Amino acid sequence: MDATILAAELIDMHAAARTVRSFSERDPALAPETGYAAARKLHEHRLAQGWKPVGRKIGFTNRTIWPRYGVYEPIWGWVYDRTLVPAENNRATIPLAGLVQPRIEPEICFRLKAAPPVTTDPQALLASIDWIAHSVEIVQCHHPDWKLRLADSTASNGLHGRLTHGTPVPAGKISGLAAALPFLKVDLLKQDQKVDSGIGSNVLGSPLLALGYLSELLAKQPDSPPLRPGEIISTGTITDAHPVAPGETWRTDLHGFATRNLEITFT
Repeated sequence: MDATILAAELIDMHAAARTVRSFSERDPALAPETGYAAARKLHEHRLAQGWKPVGRKIGFTNRTIWPRYGVYEPIWGWVYDRTLVPAENNRATIPLAGLVQPRIEPEICFRLKAAPPVTTDPQALLASIDWIAHSVEIVQCHHPDWKLRLADSTASNGLHGRLTHGTPVPAGKISGLAAALPFLKVDLLKQDQKVDSGIGSNVLGSPLLALGYLSELLAKQPDSPPLRPGEIISTGTITDAHPVAPGETWRTDLHGFATRNLEITFT
């Protein structure tokens, strides 16, 4: 499938908020690189429509869920001013209109003060971070029953739908942050009933290492802009992703960390 043809379908698919037969089912030879090329055209279309990028999301960093989705490596997509939902006092109301088969993911996000290096040294990556916050991403899938492959995911902007984050904490104010992140525990609750739990090491060993992976991945993509100071980077779900619907209230419960819990109401 040609990237230009795929991009035209992506633009229509996102605008109409509908499901379509997966691209990889129609073209089993579809490469992840072609998906990224189509996603760049979707991005250019959005920029022309006035969307402003504010950061990136990393997806499929949680190895524990790879077999469930049939995607075995991380991906990335853009976060925009129109998809970033502000939270007040660690509470956010997120509209689901325009999203297809939305699911919730508790994550850790960073705001960059410098471009992170291509490295697996957590301390070196930490030096590039301004602040850290607990985040919740709402992902979406335009293919029936969430049946997709890697190329489908790279094409559709990393499956990004919405992102919100709690109160930022300056990275320098958390003693031993690099060592603590792999042991961060989060519970995910729906209407106060526990649905799932996970730890920071699920995310490629640490959210910091997920950031390093993104730096390395972008370095291999000459057509993709490198990370810049001021970007918000959400590093991938600590638990599995779970379906959400209007009228529901979800919250997170973090253990052993300075960031606050989040409460999300969906409309």
